[in-house]
Amino acid sequence: MSVAQVFEKLEQNFNADAAQGLDLVFQFDIEDDSTYHLVINDGSCKLHEGANDDPSVTLIMNSDTLQGIVSGETDGMQAFMAGQLRAEGDMMLATKLGELFNMG
Repeated sequence: MSVAQVFEKLEQNFNADAAQGLDLVFQFDIEDDSTYHLVINDGSCKLHEGANDDPSVTLIMNSDTLQGIVSGETDGMQAFMAGQLRAEGDMMLATKLGELFNMG
């Protein structure tokens, strides 16, 4: 699965109920591919290729780590602790990803 397909799957598995009242930008810097960002705004989710000017949190990883997290094979917190995933900005928002998207 390509990185673009992984993000399309993520967008399809969006939990709109969990995003009510939120206004966030999750940016994903994929070291061996492209940068993408997801704009979460009051129950909606839009995927964009490229960087955002002011992301709420930026997650930095390679494509294998991304695929593992989205498929549910890799725990995001374990990837973070192992150094496979880095976060810049509001790191606590990264923990919301599991609520906002049905992984696996």
